Amino acid sequence: MKSAALFLSALAPLAFAQDLCDQYGYFAQDGYYVNNNAWGQGSGQGSQCTHVDKMLNPGVQWHTEWSWSGGDNNVKSYPYSGRTLDQKKLVSQINSMPTKVEWQYTGNNIRADVAYDLFTAADPNHDTSSGDYELMIWLARKGDVYPIGQSTGSVNIGGRNWDLWVGYNGSMKVFSFVAGGDVTTFEGNVKDFYDHITSAQGFPASQQSLITFQFGTEPFTGSNARFDVWSFYGEVN
Repeated sequence: MKSAALFLSALAPLAFAQDLCDQYGYFAQDGYYVNNNAWGQGSGQGSQCTHVDKMLNPGVQWHTEWSWSGGDNNVKSYPYSGRTLDQKKLVSQINSMPTKVEWQYTGNNIRADVAYDLFTAADPNHDTSSGDYELMIWLARKGDVYPIGQSTGSVNIGGRNWDLWVGYNGSMKVFSFVAGGDVTTFEGNVKDFYDHITSAQGFPASQQSLITFQFGTEPFTGSNARFDVWSFYGEVN
């Protein structure tokens, strides 16, 4: 019986794996969710599938595989993991947002970013596909891809230097903090980034509710790409 139990235990992660190959394939469990989110697939040619490998305690492990060509300057997708937000708190009422992520990218001629993506809105019930403001934290910039807007210079947050870009995606103001090189393991407090844009960029923290807390990758072009997220954890306190 013991050997049978061990055999079943070894198979458990394989049995759990969830394959998300539809454009917006989605899975949620234990306060986390994963979305294939191939929202820009019409701007090029290719394919993408995202796979939920296992739930962690806390967090989630997942990976995505993609090949995209054409529309070189267009984002094809944003496969991501997210933290379920039971309460859409005002940013000014958030004390901390601890997070940790570990990831790896392989493939050919990859042009993509690896980034946290968070939306806020004056209406806490705003559709979560956009917001009034967007905060991105780029842990990697693969190839000749750039954030929206213009660089405003270097800032130090959490003991690391970041190049802060500011611009607009339609009416939504976007703040992108870009690391100088690949940060394959990141552990920090996302609230520190909000505190900076509140004090230095006029972000209205007392009027904006956090509506998403996500981490993933934005592919532009490349082939046989595999993006592994060994672990993603996030919390809002």
